[in-house]
Amino acid sequence: MTKWILKKQLEEQWLYRFLTTLFIFGQVWMRILQRRIHRDNLLEQLAIVGWGSLLAVLLINTFTGVLFTIQTTRELSQFGAKSLVGGAFALGYCRELAPVLTAGLLVGEVSSAFAAEIGEMRVTDQIDALYILHTDPIDYLVVPRVLSCCLMLPVLTVLAIGGAMLGGTLTGATIYDIPPTVFLNSIQSVLEVKDLSTIVLKAFIFGIIVGLVGCGWGLTTTGGAKGVSKSTKAAVVNGWILVFFANFVLTLWLT
Repeated sequence: MTKWILKKQLEEQWLYRFLTTLFIFGQVWMRILQRRIHRDNLLEQLAIVGWGSLLAVLLINTFTGVLFTIQTTRELSQFGAKSLVGGAFALGYCRELAPVLTAGLLVGEVSSAFAAEIGEMRVTDQIDALYILHTDPIDYLVVPRVLSCCLMLPVLTVLAIGGAMLGGTLTGATIYDIPPTVFLNSIQSVLEVKDLSTIVLKAFIFGIIVGLVGCGWGLTTTGGAKGVSKSTKAAVVNGWILVFFANFVLTLWLT
């Protein structure tokens, strides 16, 4: 009976946090339409989300591009189709894996940081202090963070694809004797302008998820330091789940 009650309370808490996050999204959208944006905070968050995550994004995507090329080439070599490796790379990596992988990296690095920072402010009454100072925490804390994720995630995703292409091209040339022109021409023959717009759209929506989940779970933190730890973990887990779910819906819708 006790376990059932605890499970029920946990489900209700998750639902409360999810609905609160949706409500925060509506408030963020209204602030953006009203141009109520703290520019200094926005510039600071753009630097944190963009420049602060760039190295990890490039390294991980480059090595993933190398591994993707190795596995794809091994399979296609059995059919004498090495010239199609670039096309497979475009279909599998550029369209699907790069946006999800980049968003996942930001979930782990950015969403967790947002949840921890804002959660600590919540449990130490700093959020209440902002109200006393006639400062709306949505304006001051949430809007710059969500907007910075929306703006920087598409940029990081495009750079990630560039790094992955570089790694794949070098791997194909040095290990499997695939000329760089053959690899890149194969990518170009498959990857269309529509695909690029789809990638950017996915990254933009994933940016909303990354920013909102971190801020939403941070603002609903309770229970002191232990609650901050739980919120940080929950932000990462729920961020990953929502990114994959959004990718599933967008893939069905856009293809």
